[in-house]
Amino acid sequence: MIGTAHGPADLARAAQAFEATALNELLAPMFETVDSAHGAFGGGDAEATWRPMLVDAMAKQIAAHGGLGLAGPILRQMIQMQEQR
Repeated sequence: MIGTAHGPADLARAAQAFEATALNELLAPMFETVDSAHGAFGGGDAEATWRPMLVDAMAKQIAAHGGLGLAGPILRQMIQMQEQR
């Protein structure tokens, strides 16, 4: 909800989620260029259907384990914005 104060844990989750979204946007084009049709388990409509979910899961894991370092500065900014109210 906009305008509602959130606790530190909520802000940290939001910052990490934002970083995961940014990572997802960076990873998606990379996976679009992979030729999976010649792999043992790749190719086809099913692979194309599940690929966005795989990229999303990878992005969340990367963000959960340090990511690109975006979550920290974003969290600090969110806290600063709440303190200015």
